Amino acid sequence: MQTSRYQSLKKELKKTQLVDDFLVVEAPLEIQINEKPFAAVMRTPGDDEVLLRGLLYAEDIYKGKNPLLLKNNQTEPNGFAKVQVQIPEKELRKGYLNKRTLLSVSSCGICGKQELDSTKTPKKKLKNTPALSIDLLPSMFENMRSKQATFDQTGGSHAAALFDKKHSLLNTKEDIGRHNAVDKCIGDLLQKEQLHKAAFLLVSGRVSYEIISKAFFAKIGTVVAVSACSSLAVDFAKEFGICLIGFSRQGKSTLYAHPNHTQKTA
Repeated sequence: MQTSRYQSLKKELKKTQLVDDFLVVEAPLEIQINEKPFAAVMRTPGDDEVLLRGLLYAEDIYKGKNPLLLKNNQTEPNGFAKVQVQIPEKELRKGYLNKRTLLSVSSCGICGKQELDSTKTPKKKLKNTPALSIDLLPSMFENMRSKQATFDQTGGSHAAALFDKKHSLLNTKEDIGRHNAVDKCIGDLLQKEQLHKAAFLLVSGRVSYEIISKAFFAKIGTVVAVSACSSLAVDFAKEFGICLIGFSRQGKSTLYAHPNHTQKTA
């Protein structure tokens, strides 16, 4: 259930019309880990299992290869849901204890450095990052946009898409939340054992710190946004060796971190 029909009044000049509108569904998913409350995520129902897999991976909570063991997965007709996830205690990682805290903030030696050349010597960085052919971005965004069925119907959902190093589309996911769409993409490839193929992450909105941290844990070296990037997103992209591009639309792009990870198509 990704969309729902609601009645509305459309007004245009002196004309008023009663119509049915489709809205993107937003509903909470209550998550328990080993029968203890963990988080409540506002999401669009429909891909809860891959959302969970991607969320727990990208938040450095569970990185095991075995599928998640879900117990008492309850979903109501309105999309409200509860799920219990069973994870062996020895496989729970640091993210479970930190519960969505900032990743290594105290160790970031680049935060606050505003010059582009401060990206040269990050302390931590992803290695062997494939180069993005920047002139292919318009076609990549068109490819993602063509898969946004929920947005076509409602105009209210975000999207994320993952591409391989040859710029071929691996998947596209939609959700009311930007971070959820990213988690769904990561979780989907984890389920398919194909996350190692992901090289470029495209998102339909802005980029915050959280999206950069998710890309880092998933070892995705390039993040491209249609809209703006936050200051902390840029700081951590520099720290982690992630190429960060914002305002990628109408054939234009703004490169904020590691522009050396881009190239022109021959």
